[in-house]
Amino acid sequence: MKNRPLHIIMPVKDSIETVREALAHLYASADRAWTLTVYNDFSSAENTLTLTALAEQYGFCLVNWAERTTHPSPNYLLTLRDAQQSALADGADLIIVESDVMVTPETAAHLRTSVREGVGMVAAVTHDAEGHVNFPYLYAADWPTEPTVTTKRLSFCCTLLTLELLQAFPFDELNPKKDWFDVTISRESVKRGFTNILLMDAPVLHKPHSSRPWKQLKYTHPLKYYLLKLFCRRDKI
Repeated sequence: MKNRPLHIIMPVKDSIETVREALAHLYASADRAWTLTVYNDFSSAENTLTLTALAEQYGFCLVNWAERTTHPSPNYLLTLRDAQQSALADGADLIIVESDVMVTPETAAHLRTSVREGVGMVAAVTHDAEGHVNFPYLYAADWPTEPTVTTKRLSFCCTLLTLELLQAFPFDELNPKKDWFDVTISRESVKRGFTNILLMDAPVLHKPHSSRPWKQLKYTHPLKYYLLKLFCRRDKI
């Protein structure tokens, strides 16, 4: 399993400063046994130019959804389906890294070495700048500092999906009426007999919702957040 190809994807919607920081962390080592694809989900024209320059600088593949679809952002479903097809074609495991998460090459290696037979997903717990467990893993704030098997939702902040899971669950089955799919895929992994693991000993820095500031209302004005979620049909999970 450790010798398989490894694909990493990073969905991006503007938030260029955190993208720069996330890329700098990921490319901190010259020893890279993986390939990166950045999916640009209708960022502004200025930020798309910046992403193009960053792709030339680092050598990653840049997919601009604005060139391939008229479907409005978010296009997470298109991203997941495209990434799954590429991983299956190469016989690769897949790591999803959000653009507001600082992941080092060592993190990616830890995710890979934590995979064993029967594992569907392995995720790194998220911390804030002070080192405290933060969203979306607040449910694990009191868990011991060790890899922990869980049936709870694993977010896609920094998560590996094994080739076996990708082979067992076609993402064509995901509900196109939803926006986000970490809950669904976490449940399907368990449902199909796989084990999911949260690495409490491999934290990553998470700066939540930097590309969608309105979601910060969940913490500052929760009533307004849920009204937007209900009446504007935002953030469908």
